[in-house]
Amino acid sequence: MADRLSPEERSAQMRRIGKRNTSPEIRVRRALHALGARFRLHNASLPGTPDIVLPSRRKAILVHGCFWHQHPGCRLARQPKSRLDYWLPKLARNSERDIQVRSALAAAGWEPIVIWECETQDPAALGRRLERLLGRDSAFPD
Repeated sequence: MADRLSPEERSAQMRRIGKRNTSPEIRVRRALHALGARFRLHNASLPGTPDIVLPSRRKAILVHGCFWHQHPGCRLARQPKSRLDYWLPKLARNSERDIQVRSALAAAGWEPIVIWECETQDPAALGRRLERLLGRDSAFPD
């Protein structure tokens, strides 16, 4: 299927995708707040600058976009169809860096938790997962 955007429009759209305060990240933050959890955002003193940090529990939450971090088996992690010489190494570097960041966080005494973009689509399921991570009873309906 051909891209419905021109190369210039596609490039502009990709540039607008930010690192912080993405929609999936905001969904996770809202669910954590609904559970009464207190957290810090984008702690630059930790390896990889985790999106959300729960200091009292020593948990670092990394909210990954399925495309950018190539979520295995996810429909959102499709391979690009053009400029493969650029995109494939870039996406591979992202995946390699993710492994290094999780290892560095664990070595520093933090529990790294990855939440994928596709997992944030269902608020109830996201809430239940976060409750399990926090060790709480279910407040989110099925």
